[in-house]
Amino acid sequence: MATVELTTGNFDEVASSDGIVLIDFWAEWCGPCKRFAPVYERSAGKHPDIVFGKVDTEAQQELGAKFDIRSIPTIMAIRDGVIVFSQAGALPESALENLIEQVQGLDMDDVRKKLAEHNH
Repeated sequence: MATVELTTGNFDEVASSDGIVLIDFWAEWCGPCKRFAPVYERSAGKHPDIVFGKVDTEAQQELGAKFDIRSIPTIMAIRDGVIVFSQAGALPESALENLIEQVQGLDMDDVRKKLAEHNH
């Protein structure tokens, strides 16, 4: 599956859907972002069951601000509407695949329980 361009118009709908959504916050002028893009695209091709989104932080400054994106690229993983990972820096392909495996292996009932405890 190709990557999906995320904007303020479709972000909430995509991010709140069931399943896994990976998001690459990037910008045209960012060298590491450009080097990471083919890695991200290859991974998207391997995982048709996962939504691979991209946020152009120049065009979508509101989203960058909403998620306090301070350096790019930043990779975020959302599962069943819950942000389970967010880290700045381009990941090597093996690390991206490892992240996907970890997100797939999460017990979301346990994650929600821990979030509820943390927010009380």
